[in-house]
Amino acid sequence: MIQATGLTSNPKKDLPPTIDDVSFEARAGRVTALLGAVPAETTEVLRLMLQLKPGRGVTYFRGRPLNRIAHPSREVGILLGDVPGHPARTVRGQLRMLCAASGVPATRADEVLEVVGLVSLRDERLGTLSRGMDRRLGLACALLADPHTLVLNAPTEALSAREAAWLHAMLRAHAQQGGTVLFTTSDPKEAARTADRVITLEQGCVVADQDAAEFARTRLRPRVAIRSPHAARLFALLSKEARVARRSVEVVREEGNRLSVYGSSTADVGETAYKHGVLLHQLADELGDSGPPPPPQERPSTDAHPTPAKAALAHPTPSNAAPIYLAPAHPAHGSSAHPAPAHSTHEPSAHETPTHPTPPPSPPAPTPPTATPAEAKAALETAKAEAATAPSHNEDQKQSEADSKPDRTEKENVNSGPQPVTSGLPLHPLPPPITVHPARSPLRPLRYELRRAAGIPTGYLTVAFVLAVSALLSVILARSGHTPLPRLLAAWPYDLPLPPAALGAGLLGALSFGDEFKHPALAADRGTVPRRLGLLLAKLVVCAATALLIAALVLVCDAALLHVVYGEEVTRLPSDWPSLTASWLCLVTGCSWAGLLAAGVFRSTAAGLAALLAVPVVLVPVVQKALEGPAVRTAAGLPARLRDLALVQWPIGTERYVAGAVRMLAQPIAFTLALSLVALMAAYLLTSMRSRVR
Repeated sequence: MIQATGLTSNPKKDLPPTIDDVSFEARAGRVTALLGAVPAETTEVLRLMLQLKPGRGVTYFRGRPLNRIAHPSREVGILLGDVPGHPARTVRGQLRMLCAASGVPATRADEVLEVVGLVSLRDERLGTLSRGMDRRLGLACALLADPHTLVLNAPTEALSAREAAWLHAMLRAHAQQGGTVLFTTSDPKEAARTADRVITLEQGCVVADQDAAEFARTRLRPRVAIRSPHAARLFALLSKEARVARRSVEVVREEGNRLSVYGSSTADVGETAYKHGVLLHQLADELGDSGPPPPPQERPSTDAHPTPAKAALAHPTPSNAAPIYLAPAHPAHGSSAHPAPAHSTHEPSAHETPTHPTPPPSPPAPTPPTATPAEAKAALETAKAEAATAPSHNEDQKQSEADSKPDRTEKENVNSGPQPVTSGLPLHPLPPPITVHPARSPLRPLRYELRRAAGIPTGYLTVAFVLAVSALLSVILARSGHTPLPRLLAAWPYDLPLPPAALGAGLLGALSFGDEFKHPALAADRGTVPRRLGLLLAKLVVCAATALLIAALVLVCDAALLHVVYGEEVTRLPSDWPSLTASWLCLVTGCSWAGLLAAGVFRSTAAGLAALLAVPVVLVPVVQKALEGPAVRTAAGLPARLRDLALVQWPIGTERYVAGAVRMLAQPIAFTLALSLVALMAAYLLTSMRSRVR
């Protein structure tokens, strides 16, 4: 089950918080609807529950907060919007990638596809899915790790009636198996029709927590739905008849040519339309939202059709229903952070009379119906002080005076919760702060990264483009006859800062983290892209393997093409080819890692490529200028000095390899690239450790 207590958003400047002390429960085996006229409010409540937004309050999922759950995706399945996947990835590829992230077998993807009815579309790209199919895929992602709890934000928004019915049937099936389901909606009829319990949210506070039947009885009322091309004329006729007959009938103009009539019947409306010759295209009985009250000048004098607050008083909650909670004032003004059930106070109905009638004390200034909880509390405190100074004869008289105060707001009447009526009542502390915790890395990071890289055609197209450009450049350079063989095989003209293979490897490295931030598949349950070392190491390994593959393919393809076009003399290898090959492989791998780390630090693929190009274009000339000129001391003899400092005897021939590595690092571009990698790695570690330090 879900237990949310004291959820409060952080106020902005001098404005009150948009979510103020929201507390409710969603029990296992039942479908709970969070109803709010403003979708942004219900969305913010879910984000506070899931610790995706800082604020105050605590939410327990089967007795544990989310940050204490080792694998949140196995406890809570989340659908907050569209599926955050790369549009070129297939449906099955997306689920198999998330299987590696959740640590479940890859066969689970096919099982979930069959459950949600997407087996025939498993090879379709995410960018081609319709709205209904995208919602099915989102539900599949939420069910992938077989969670106990489902949390969905407006799951039926913009869906057809058939797709919405299918989705609610899936949620009902999950609840019948013992799971917990919580979804948000702005449609009262949908909440009453599909949920077992409805929690009503208004102005950031919980104003009602009812069973679906009680909600339909107290918050919804029957109406006559009319559609006519002469809606304005019929509106005037029905309003006039209601005024003349002194009937409690409310006529509301809807969008277009529609009317809603409360307090009448289809027979009466049809008779009026027939008498005056008004054409009707629709005349039906419906259950409609109670909606806002009519303006004061048009409000009927009788209470035949009361507002939701009066209806809740006239029909009190049955004894077997869960208690209705009060939306208290903001905690900063001393309200209770944990609302209590409404069992200690009694609000008299419209047909009851006080048992001890006494002259009421001088009433305080009435609170307007739209008063905020803080204003309502201030009015209560004023009334308390005046009641304390007024003469009274006994305790029953004081209780009658407190019950007859007219400054109750509509929300307090609906909830009838405990009121802070004594000045000595201890104030509860503020709820604990909500901290946005960093996301966890995939449980199988290497498998996840392999499926992520191989699941979209971008990598294959990049490798093919690099091979084609390198082959063309090598043929053009060999024709001129002035390019040395190492640059000829690498297809690296003097005019380019880096060879095409290094640029392609850097692009793929930048895409490794750039796609995570642009299409955050890992952020579905935590809101952020993880920066853990396990995910970084997996990306470094996959990028290095890709870079080595590109480098080897470029050498082989260029050598074979030059051998075919110009003969064997052009491709004769020099004597120092091992060191040149090692330098080439290190250059391509270093460029791939530089693009990866830069994209991870700056959260952008373009920033990763920009940082990669800055090395040969900006930093290498600076390093070359710094190394120019006479030097008093040099690094000559460094391998021998390193051998003398070694605690163990080096194998024979090791000094030659150390000397080759020193000569390679002495090159300006290699030295600058190494410094850039060290700086980017330090920046990445600082950004990943910053949240832990906080």
